[in-house]
Amino acid sequence: MPKVILKSEEELNLMREAGRLLALVFSYLDEQIAPGVSTMAINDWAERYIVDQLKARPASKGQYDYQYVLNASVNHVVCHGVPSETQKLKSGDIVNVDITLEKDGFIADSSKMYLIGDVSPYAKRLVDKTYEALWQGIHAVKPGATLGDVGYAIQQHAEKHGYSVVREYCGHGIGREMHEEPQVLHYGKKGRGLVLKEGMVFTIEPMINQGRAKIKTKRDGWTVVTSDKKLSAQWEHTIAVTSSGFEVLTLRDDERISAECKP
Repeated sequence: MPKVILKSEEELNLMREAGRLLALVFSYLDEQIAPGVSTMAINDWAERYIVDQLKARPASKGQYDYQYVLNASVNHVVCHGVPSETQKLKSGDIVNVDITLEKDGFIADSSKMYLIGDVSPYAKRLVDKTYEALWQGIHAVKPGATLGDVGYAIQQHAEKHGYSVVREYCGHGIGREMHEEPQVLHYGKKGRGLVLKEGMVFTIEPMINQGRAKIKTKRDGWTVVTSDKKLSAQWEHTIAVTSSGFEVLTLRDDERISAECKP
């Protein structure tokens, strides 16, 4: 069995603060992301805000030799989209912005989908159903539940609506390190896998494809795309297992209802 690091209440308080600050980054970017903006501009805005305003560290920069603060994955890019000066968002695009932040030794990780300008109904539906799948997984979190319960909830919701779940990438434990145990699959069977305990902290970050689940990595070694060039969407939060259920450490103010409502 993998060695999972249970967080103390003191450590959870530090992770709550990192998550709160990361939520503020997205609130800031909400006012900046628009048609005509380059993905590199989003990266630079996020870096300045994290460093200058929040006095924190962009945890992705330098991790695995990655040069940037965030991933910006547009349309058929599944994950790890590399910021670019020449890639400018246009009306109709969907883009996932994935950011990590470290404060006082602990890391928070979250991503959000942005709908740019006039987005087609089928693109919006994919984004919405992926968001719902994320929350199906989150609401399965409680002591005594299993990681299989979480994956099952996500998979069932996505496939019920005609979508496929990417298998090659998963959520992960998080704390002092960006990637800790356990691995959190976004598919699975009820009752299978690691039993959840109070103090566990991990990300849930389903990648849901409009078409087939098959993916490929581009020549840059980072950017992952759908093999059939159909759209992909992703949302992510950092979750703590509490005595009574879960706590979303990276919750944004506009998401309070999602956190409170049962699926």
